[in-house]
Amino acid sequence: MEGIIGPLILIADIYAIVKIVQSSADTVKKVIWVLLVLILPVIGLIAWYFAGPGGQNG
Repeated sequence: MEGIIGPLILIADIYAIVKIVQSSADTVKKVIWVLLVLILPVIGLIAWYFAGPGGQNG
């Protein structure tokens, strides 16, 4: 089970980065969100989902 969690997080992070880049947010916000997702993959992904550009509230 542990062997599948890493690839799933990687896929989710790649999806988040693609959605961030495609969003209508300004470039600075996009860069900040992408860096957050890259530096903190799980926490960044959760934060993006709830508050980021292209997320539920973004």
